[in-house]
Amino acid sequence: MITSYTLKRLPALIFLVLLFTYGCSDTPMPKPRGYFRIDLPERNYIPFDTTFPYTFEYPSYARISPDNNGNPYWINIDYPRFKGRIHISYKSVNGNLAQYTEDAHALVMKHIPKASAIEEIRIDNHADHVHGLIYDIKGSGAASAYQFFVTDSTRHFVRGALYFSVLPNNDSLAPVIDFVKGDIQHMLETFRWK
Repeated sequence: MITSYTLKRLPALIFLVLLFTYGCSDTPMPKPRGYFRIDLPERNYIPFDTTFPYTFEYPSYARISPDNNGNPYWINIDYPRFKGRIHISYKSVNGNLAQYTEDAHALVMKHIPKASAIEEIRIDNHADHVHGLIYDIKGSGAASAYQFFVTDSTRHFVRGALYFSVLPNNDSLAPVIDFVKGDIQHMLETFRWK
């Protein structure tokens, strides 16, 4: 039997039922694509000072290996944790500096189809005769995100390029790329000719 007391409470009861029913019907939203968390090591550098015609400091969490192509001063700086590698090539300058710089520029320009921008950053260390360019290659599909060359303009020329042994997706690699860029910057700041 319905009493007047029950009729007075009925609107409040209907309101509560509707509130719980409609309040719990959130439209499902897909989660944005996420990437794995990358723990970056603490920066620590050690000198690369051998019989090579150049020296610099490189990260202690990287490994240097010879580039087995017959050129004695070519090396790779490997980042095993990130599956990354900086290829370093050395050439003696003998009136052919223009050709070397043009070759370095041409290798960077091969990334134009996948790059959204290529920023050139000058390197000018007059005290140690280290001059050159850094190419910061933007774009999610570019195979190499960072390349550079340095020279003393008379005897030495070194070119470097950063690559990763994974499918190019520089959006997901961005934290690692930025971290390695810092290492390359330190390497270039400590770069000296012998």
